[in-house]
Formats: sequence, C-alpha cells, structure tokens
Amino acid sequence: MVAKHPDMIVVAVVDDAAELSELAAETVIDIVLADWPSLVPLAAGGTDDHLIDRPAKLEQPLTPREIEVLAALADGATNKVIARRLGISFHTVKFHIASILDKLDADSRTEAVTKAARLGLVML
Repeated sequence: MVAKHPDMIVVAVVDDAAELSELAAETVIDIVLADWPSLVPLAAGGTDDHLIDRPAKLEQPLTPREIEVLAALADGATNKVIARRLGISFHTVKFHIASILDKLDADSRTEAVTKAARLGLVML
C-alpha cells in the first residue's frame, strides 16, 4: 500500500503490469512509468511495434563508467563537476562523453540524455 500525504511525492517501483494495476487501484496519484514499453500487454498477441520514436537496442553497450557519466549529464553537471564527482580528469570526462554520443548516435549532451532515458539507462 502507498501512503498518501498532500505534501509528499511518493515513488513506487513495480516489476510488472499486474503490480502496477494493484498499485493504481489502491491510490489516487499520478503514475509515471519509467519503462513503459515493457508493460505493453503482449498476452493477447499484441506487440509494442506501434510505439513511436523508440530507439533500437544499442549496438555497443555503454560501460559502467559511461553510465555514471551519463547519469551526471542527466543531472545537468558540467564536465568539471563530473570529473570531480568521479575522481577522473577533465579530459577523461570529455573522452567518455564523446563515446556516449557516438554509441547513442546523439549530436548533443541533451539528445544523449533523452535517448538514454527512452532506453531506460537513466532516470529523469
């Protein structure tokens, strides 16, 4: 059960559509799905092919360090802040960002974060 309070935002993590339905039935809050494509009902023979602007799987997966850099990008951190946060050089951050942009086929940091969010790599 989810506690309700007018001054709080409650976050619940669910594993499947059944758990989501149960949560929705017991609360009157807005529900935001982080990985909504995986919750499309497929039992009745449906597919998720109709979803628009859904990026394909990555040809080259991101390394754990690239995911850390990407999470910092999603927070709006600058290269200097990312370097300090992760204990790496400014130039290494630039290298990781270039690799992330290449792997996500993005032209900017913002586009990389947007694509990563759609793929479920970062939470916004």
